[in-house]
Amino acid sequence: MKPRIAVPVPTSTDLAYNQRSWPRYAEAILRSGGEPVEIDLTATSGEIASVAATCDGVCLPGSPADLDPLRYGAEVDPATSPADPAREAADNVLLEDAYQHGKPVLGICYGIQSLNVWRGGSLVQDLTPLPVNHSAGSKVAVAHTAFVAEGSVLASLLSADEAPAEDGFLRLPMNTSHHQSVASPGDGLRIVARCPDDGVIEAVEADPNDPANPRFVLGVQWHPERSYEISAASRALFDRLVQEAAEARAR
Repeated sequence: MKPRIAVPVPTSTDLAYNQRSWPRYAEAILRSGGEPVEIDLTATSGEIASVAATCDGVCLPGSPADLDPLRYGAEVDPATSPADPAREAADNVLLEDAYQHGKPVLGICYGIQSLNVWRGGSLVQDLTPLPVNHSAGSKVAVAHTAFVAEGSVLASLLSADEAPAEDGFLRLPMNTSHHQSVASPGDGLRIVARCPDDGVIEAVEADPNDPANPRFVLGVQWHPERSYEISAASRALFDRLVQEAAEARAR
């Protein structure tokens, strides 16, 4: 059997967004050898937990919503989009199951933010004053680069051709489609990539020294499902998720 990867529907409020976005995550997982399992946001927490128990890993996708700032003790910024309680609840159930049973997690865009807040971290609610256009969108294949920390799990997935060494980091080109980002990393998470032009956090991963963490937890602020065809790094992210899911099931 292929490793089963739980992927929640991105949003409970925008059917058109779901129809054009969820299949891209599913295709990336399929091409990397996994079986995507759709998590219905209309299901109860108990029903989601039952499906999660049959899965071997989790991929948290992007979303047009923003996390409820009250969850990380902040007032709502006027630039913050409405929250999606159904999506937040689904993510929380999936993350609880993954951490309890040592299943791998890959968070993408909204997904990294959801992971971070669930772990007690906080977010920057609006990046528009900064010099980099982090909201460039899906039509811009490469919008900027990130400096990735050498020695990180993320760095181990990168090739020198795509992410050459520079100033003690690996410079990775990426797409971008967000207006919020991680501010303070949550418990057991460490910062492993930043945009060199404005310091925006582009990736976090599980601290290997924290025994509470599953073996593989990685959140990226860009959209590797959109660049699967053109980026070896994007393919490697999904390949590693599926590989870790297979090993988690075997354990």
